[in-house]
Amino acid sequence: MIRRIVKMTFEPAACAQFQEVFEQSKAKIRAFPGCRFLELWRCKSPDNIFMTYSHWDSEEALEAYRHSTLFKTTWAKTKPLFSDRPEAWSLDLESSTKQAQDDDITG
Repeated sequence: MIRRIVKMTFEPAACAQFQEVFEQSKAKIRAFPGCRFLELWRCKSPDNIFMTYSHWDSEEALEAYRHSTLFKTTWAKTKPLFSDRPEAWSLDLESSTKQAQDDDITG
């Protein structure tokens, strides 16, 4: 499983519009094959920076989403609202962290 973080900086006046786009899309993204989790985070300061945090079964599942009509239509609505180039990271959970989480759950 991979974790994905996407940082997006918006024009301050466009934040509400982005939040509407996310609200309209989040259930569909969460239901996309391979997506296990999706959250939207907002920076406290400056508050025009948002991040999505998601879990995907595999790189292939994420790539299938990124080539889907759902992604393309959502991105087409989101992209014009940016004030800076988005940044994205795909991450693996380190095994030592997995063990600590398992201990917390069972402990």
